[in-house]
Amino acid sequence: MGLEIYPDQLEPQDKDVAIWRFMNMRKFRDLITTAELYFCRADLFSNDEREGLPPEEYLATLGLNPFDINERQKLLHTIGSDAQFREGFYINCWHLFREETCKMWKAYGDDGVAICSRYGLLKLALSTMSDRAYLGLVRYGAQHLIGQRYNIFRLITTKRIEYAAEQEVRALLWIIDPHAGGNRHIDADNRIHPLPLTPPPPNVLRGHRRRVDLGTLITEIIVSPWASSTTCDQVKQFVHDNRYTISVRVSDLSRYQALLP
Repeated sequence: MGLEIYPDQLEPQDKDVAIWRFMNMRKFRDLITTAELYFCRADLFSNDEREGLPPEEYLATLGLNPFDINERQKLLHTIGSDAQFREGFYINCWHLFREETCKMWKAYGDDGVAICSRYGLLKLALSTMSDRAYLGLVRYGAQHLIGQRYNIFRLITTKRIEYAAEQEVRALLWIIDPHAGGNRHIDADNRIHPLPLTPPPPNVLRGHRRRVDLGTLITEIIVSPWASSTTCDQVKQFVHDNRYTISVRVSDLSRYQALLP
């Protein structure tokens, strides 16, 4: 199906802008060995259980009174339905690179690496996939949602303002399972809950892998600033053993290693 556009899609003006994907060593070895990008189901992000759900500030603009029992039910139904819709989205996260920060390394690549690419190269990789694929920048907060029509794509590409430093470039696959069920947030007594009460059926996978040309996609590999020179050499050898000629170097922050938190 190839790459598609979505409502309010935001892209960098410069399609050659650098993007980084931080990962631990286990995920890096898996990537190099399999040449597959991993797309995680949106409801399984461990660092944000509200991934893909409407921000509280936006919910407050829908005109539903949370203290009115009927409107409260409508509100819970909206959130519960969204919590199931997001199970059809699979995400691969990148960072719109400006400068290296300890915060990003600590959060996502403390003992690992960052693979470097460019926005246009990732876009090209997604365009060759047979899935319904999407790519764009994440928006933060709720201000851009206020006054807009309710749309699941606007929600799945929005995160709370406290995550703004991540400057995420979000690659998405939309894989809908017709048997996943949309009323798993309603219990046997017809009470409505804000989250599904049961997991999706087994055929709704936790993640999807998609093969890509790593030699084209990855422009450079940066090793964690806390890594030893031995670790950097091991990464170089591992890349070479898998028949890639991708440049590997240690982070520029390593020169300040003694001062890093």
